[in-house]
Amino acid sequence: MAWLGRTSTEDQQDPSLSLPRQLRKSRQALPDGYMIVAHFYDVESGRKELGDRGRSRAHEQFDIAIPRDGGIQELLTEAARADRRFVAVICESIDRVARRTYFGTKIEYELEQEGVLLLAANEPIAPLSGGGQRSWMRAGPILTRRINQAIAEWYVVQMLELSWEGFCEHTKQGWNIGRPPYGYRAEKRPHPVPARRAEGKTKTRLITEPVKGLTVTTIFQLRALQRLGYDEIADRLNTDPTRYPPPEPVDPRRAVGRWTGSAVRGILINPKYTGYMVWNRRASKKGGRCNPPSEWVWSPHPTHEPLVTIELFGAASPLAKHRQGSRAGAGLNAHPQTKRSYRLRSYVICDICGRRMFGKTRRNIAYLACQPERQHHKGRTDWYSDHPKSIWVREELLLDAVRTFFAEGIFGPGGRRYLRIQHERSTEDRAHDAAADRRDQLARELAGLHRRQDNLIDQLENFDATGDVDADREYRQSIQYRFAELATARRTKQSQLDQINAYVPLASDDGDLLDHIPQLQCDLTELPEDLERKLYDAFQLKIRYNRASHEVVLQVAIGGRWKPSRDDPPLE
Repeated sequence: MAWLGRTSTEDQQDPSLSLPRQLRKSRQALPDGYMIVAHFYDVESGRKELGDRGRSRAHEQFDIAIPRDGGIQELLTEAARADRRFVAVICESIDRVARRTYFGTKIEYELEQEGVLLLAANEPIAPLSGGGQRSWMRAGPILTRRINQAIAEWYVVQMLELSWEGFCEHTKQGWNIGRPPYGYRAEKRPHPVPARRAEGKTKTRLITEPVKGLTVTTIFQLRALQRLGYDEIADRLNTDPTRYPPPEPVDPRRAVGRWTGSAVRGILINPKYTGYMVWNRRASKKGGRCNPPSEWVWSPHPTHEPLVTIELFGAASPLAKHRQGSRAGAGLNAHPQTKRSYRLRSYVICDICGRRMFGKTRRNIAYLACQPERQHHKGRTDWYSDHPKSIWVREELLLDAVRTFFAEGIFGPGGRRYLRIQHERSTEDRAHDAAADRRDQLARELAGLHRRQDNLIDQLENFDATGDVDADREYRQSIQYRFAELATARRTKQSQLDQINAYVPLASDDGDLLDHIPQLQCDLTELPEDLERKLYDAFQLKIRYNRASHEVVLQVAIGGRWKPSRDDPPLE
């Protein structure tokens, strides 16, 4: 026979104890005349995909006093050979084969197809006939095995559910899991469970590190307000490592002593900086891949000091997708065959598919193009079947439109008109939002007053006289007085609600301040490429080109908090 053993991941069990115990129990259950001649075992989870099983080298970390002929893959390979050394396989229990019933029965079936029996020491083993035929496979053993497999899978799933719920509650209460993110440090608290507290166990909260916390805020501002890429932000921080201390990895051997683009990205995608505790951003069992935000677990309220606002985090996070594959800065890229640069690179979006258009040159004329690869979208129902094979638009035409818009609509007289329209619209929106909130509040209060008056009427209708005339009269009068108070409150609330419904918001007088915004006369055609792109980045320029209507929509954002960096030359 061959022996098959498995123990869970090395941080859950001690393989040097578990595997010898499994082998001993398997030997004790051997039928007469049989012996173990090969040993196959793994140190890994029994819930892994079958194709991924047996690839781990975790067993090499332990001094296991059992010769190893391989793992589950080597066992299946030898079972298919004509010169195999065994006619049957025995394990301590069927859950050592796999923790998923499907994979366990699949391995059992593959062995059976090769004439190899799969036995378990904790199941009845009937006398085996010569050659290891299936005489043992009767109805009783089959039922016992399937029940054991079902119980093993149920047990793991139940433990995972309980563990998941525990982590969710842990997160909602604001306890940190894992290493504190850059900008915070862990404040250890005694464990609430006395037994674990006696063992020295603790739980941690996040508290801010002043210097590093300010660095985090600066990173988000550089990303959201100045639209800088990861590497550009890292270069800015590396100019003053004392003011912006670089992060320190868990493994000191990986420390590079400076900021990198990947370190900046890790900060920008971490929602813990908003003050909320967040868990399950990464899948620990699938190589640490990032889970979609819909699977994240958030605390219902902020649990630690925020380093950025929700709005700033949201403004910085979407930039990665918009600029994915597009380098920051101006000039030629690093490719040796590159002959020209494109001033509007990364700003132009195809209005049909939403993809960023890229620069191409034909007959020495610069274009922005959208050419999706059809083979990349086979079988996708969300792709655009009416998308042309290629869309081209001359960069010169787009540049003329953008420069004219900035000269007239941003720095010229048109800027006041755009800002006034936006100001009046936002003023009306704010007034409308405030009125809607107050209207909802008054409606809830009116409903509550109605309910309380109805309760008083019910008390009067169901009143039973006590026989004490004075007490009964006082009781009815108190209800009458209270009913009158509620009626007065109702009329007041209803009057306030009527006033809100009849109110027409007026534009704020602050709009007159727009007349004092200075106007500039400028010609962007003379601006160097690097400064022109910095200008567009500062205003968060987006250009959407519609091929069907031959229209271009320009969108800019003017933020009061933005100011040029001290490293930027002045725009004259």
